Amino acid sequence: MAKPSELRALSADELRQQLDERKEDLFQLRIQNATHQLEDYAQLASTRRDIARIMTILTETVRTEEDEHDDNDNGE
Repeated sequence: MAKPSELRALSADELRQQLDERKEDLFQLRIQNATHQLEDYAQLASTRRDIARIMTILTETVRTEEDEHDDNDNGE
């Protein structure tokens, strides 16, 4: 997974795409775990952390964009 600094360089749309991909990965890992085919159980925890990291940075990005938009509206 990318470092937080690399994720912060992405746009909100790119972050949403990354989030969707990680959620699909987590779904597949859960299926593998349920059918006893998962070889590396740590992947589940790692993927969950990646999802949380992306969601946190996505929230920061959206709030920053909203703040910038609000600042532009108040300046008129």
